[in-house]
Amino acid sequence: MTQQDIDSNFGGRGTEGSARAQRGFQIGAVRRPALILTALVLIVVGIGAALYWFLVARNYEDTDDAYVGGRVVTITPQTSGTVVAIGADETDTVTARQMLVRLDPADARIDLLGREAQLAQAVRETRTLYANNDVLQANVSLREAELERALDDLERRREVRYTGVVSEEEIRHAELAVASAKAALASAREQLVSNRSLTAGTGVASHPNVLAAAARLREAYLSFKRSEIVAPVGGQIARRNVQVGQRVSPGMALMALVPMDNLWVDANFKEVQLEDMRIGQPVRLVADVYGSRTEYHGRIIGLGAGTGAAFALLPAQNATGNWIKVVQRVPVRIALDPKELHDHPLRVGLSVRATVDVRDRSGALVSTHNEASPDNRTEVFDGSEREAEALVERIIAGNNAPLSAKTASPTAVAAQP
Repeated sequence: MTQQDIDSNFGGRGTEGSARAQRGFQIGAVRRPALILTALVLIVVGIGAALYWFLVARNYEDTDDAYVGGRVVTITPQTSGTVVAIGADETDTVTARQMLVRLDPADARIDLLGREAQLAQAVRETRTLYANNDVLQANVSLREAELERALDDLERRREVRYTGVVSEEEIRHAELAVASAKAALASAREQLVSNRSLTAGTGVASHPNVLAAAARLREAYLSFKRSEIVAPVGGQIARRNVQVGQRVSPGMALMALVPMDNLWVDANFKEVQLEDMRIGQPVRLVADVYGSRTEYHGRIIGLGAGTGAAFALLPAQNATGNWIKVVQRVPVRIALDPKELHDHPLRVGLSVRATVDVRDRSGALVSTHNEASPDNRTEVFDGSEREAEALVERIIAGNNAPLSAKTASPTAVAAQP
């Protein structure tokens, strides 16, 4: 190998090393600005995230552990009977007072007619008690007159006792007549007192016998009216358990009714999210059934008295050796806007995402008393009691009308067509 070849070999290697060094310098020159740019981007993103949390995110608490809730009204009969008609089926929408189930009213109608007759009889018998007061008073007056006449007869006989006009036997008979008249007067007075004790301090309509018969009539009338089971509130039939021809008894569950215009959301927030929550704070809700395009606007009306685990069927046993801390959740009740609920109906049990605006912390931590919901009371059954009272008053008035002497006369009655 010549010197020229050796020099050429070493020269080539030197040139290659210089090229590598130059390429490494170029790569470093490009990577350094990229790292700086990346760091700047991360810093900007971090600052933006911090600003977003400070200005926006920290003012809201959200959860997707939220579900639509509602009342389930169980329709039960108040009397026994056989089902002869059903007025609504599952998924049907019903209104208040609409007939849901009708029971066979035959037995109740017969009992009602019997109770009407008993009340009429009680009124007439009570009127007789009051009329007997006058009769017994007249009897007392008669007995007093008889006693006075017997005393006069005895006195006249005693005046001529020693003249031989009357015998001792006649005087003895006169004395017995006086004793008999006194006993008859005492008996008449006792009868009058006894009869007056049954009528003192009251009238025919308020007499105990009439009141007892009227109470039995009201009971029979209510049983007759209750043979038709109506909806206490408006809503949708969620479940039907009754069939035509079935024999039912009081308390048996026949149907389940859900008032669809009074639904709410129970959102289960973590305990670490409750610090700034207050009653009345606005809530934005999105139901899975409609998606994010449809939003509901509600407000907090109450926070649960305890966590879900505290009221579970099997409460957690935290005082054990294998304890593991689990973040608890507290149910928060959220009222919905009735108009939005009407425009986009929900169903009980649907999933919802709730976001609470916690900026306004002026509300109470514990709810006192929420306004009564429209389905917290019903006036559907009030009419039956008023109708029963009207029937009682009509029967009492019809059997307590005063009778004139002309009407009571047998001749006048026979002369009527």
